[in-house]
Amino acid sequence: QVQLVESGGGLVQAGGSLRLSCAASGRTFSSYAVGWFRQTPGKEREFVTAITSAGTTKYADSVKGRFTISRDNAENTVYLEMSVLKPEDTAVYYCAARFAISRLVTTTHSLYDYWGQGTQVTVSS
Repeated sequence: QVQLVESGGGLVQAGGSLRLSCAASGRTFSSYAVGWFRQTPGKEREFVTAITSAGTTKYADSVKGRFTISRDNAENTVYLEMSVLKPEDTAVYYCAARFAISRLVTTTHSLYDYWGQGTQVTVSS
């Protein structure tokens, strides 16, 4: 069982930066893959990025080169550093976790078992 809490969202000007945090509880956090997804009204929840227990990462094409995911297992926290933000990045951002000791990255949201409450990111023009 893993509990996740996102923080760090807010309003930022286009071209600016934000860092989101996903704080987790659980005795075996290091064995979980963690992903970030985002959702806007009328759209499917879409994959943003993920990191496996082994440190393998994957990024959606739309954020590649601008977003960076990292994890600090000692603090049970995963970070999403976002830069060069665009208005189209506006969404509710969710972190999610799944038990998966693998170097393969899962991008399908339905395969993640634990979800945070989401944090709003709004990028102004």
